[in-house]
Amino acid sequence: MSRPVIGISTYQDPARWGVWEMPAVLLPAAYPRLVRAAGGLAVLLPPDEAGGAAGEVVAALDGLVIAGGADVEPARYGAAPDPRTGPPSQARDAWELALIGAAIEQRVPVLGICRGMQLLNVARGGTLHQHLDDHTGGLGVFGSHPVTPVPGTVYARAVPETAMVPAYHHQAVDRLGAGLAPSAHAPDGTVEALELPGHESLVLGVQWHPEMSEDTRVMAALVEAARHRSRAARAESGAPVAPS
Repeated sequence: MSRPVIGISTYQDPARWGVWEMPAVLLPAAYPRLVRAAGGLAVLLPPDEAGGAAGEVVAALDGLVIAGGADVEPARYGAAPDPRTGPPSQARDAWELALIGAAIEQRVPVLGICRGMQLLNVARGGTLHQHLDDHTGGLGVFGSHPVTPVPGTVYARAVPETAMVPAYHHQAVDRLGAGLAPSAHAPDGTVEALELPGHESLVLGVQWHPEMSEDTRVMAALVEAARHRSRAARAESGAPVAPS
């Protein structure tokens, strides 16, 4: 059976290689590596205009990952910037918000990772804490802390026990967006995972970085949801469906 196609959003930043220095589309290799380890086929999604392009891109996918990265611009959730909030990445915010909206509308499974989870919350009208301490291991170093699932959630079905996770963030979910529910917490009460109960496809966000561990279960949940979505779409269109 063909692997489900999982699109991963990317950065656009200056980069140097060989004799060149110019804007480049970037993504840590750990993201596509985790998608492959979980049984998916990874494709990278460079930033584009946030209009109709997002819908076209999502329509070509079986699943979507919104990757980690820079702080979400506070204006997106009606807040003034805290002095500790990083500079805005307005084009990336707009593009990834459009991808999230298209995925939810088209019932394409979506996984938000770190910034991606925060942006998912903002997309649903939620807000963010702009700074908290002790969720990194220091500048440029991943920390580690336990995350406890909320029983009965999609996340708890994927990872039923309290698990140690690699974390690097200084912002977090404050007020939950419309329809979203917490599905895991850190010991200090920080919402570490959230989801959209009752939606026709998986909509999940995790605050940590699963791509930095050997545990594939979170990504496998997305890949499995994408596989089911692909099979259902093919059956609806009358195309042959390979056995599972």
